[in-house]
Amino acid sequence: MRIVVAAVIEREDRRLLIGQRRRNDSSPLKWEFPGGKIETGETPEAALARELREELGVTLKRSVEIARVQHKYATSLYELEIRFFATEILESALTPRTFEQTAWALPKELGEYDFLAANAPLIAQLATGRIKPAEILAGMPSDERAAEKRKTNP
Repeated sequence: MRIVVAAVIEREDRRLLIGQRRRNDSSPLKWEFPGGKIETGETPEAALARELREELGVTLKRSVEIARVQHKYATSLYELEIRFFATEILESALTPRTFEQTAWALPKELGEYDFLAANAPLIAQLATGRIKPAEILAGMPSDERAAEKRKTNP
């Protein structure tokens, strides 16, 4: 089984970042969340940070896993496990490097895009509001608050 990480990045206006695969990629012109395969020896978080740098030129600030999906494409020898992360990045400007195009879509609009099949379960949960990435991240203590808590409550 191959493990893949994907970033669900939500702006303040609730729009989510999605990318369209290039026309010469496998599954050409399908939409997906930014991310990619975990390399040997990498943690999922390290892979997510690397993929965000490579694909979008941005820095991972924090993330939390929000969903896992297992899927086998007919054209693939391996089953995939996709780990989706609610993700916060440091930069507001992106430099898309690996996509035909990117878009910021409201959760209810995601069904209008031709996504990779493995994304379908998450798309349904995002579109219906069952998963709200920004709210999940807001419920996480920031690194600074967590460090303060550790100092005052050893």
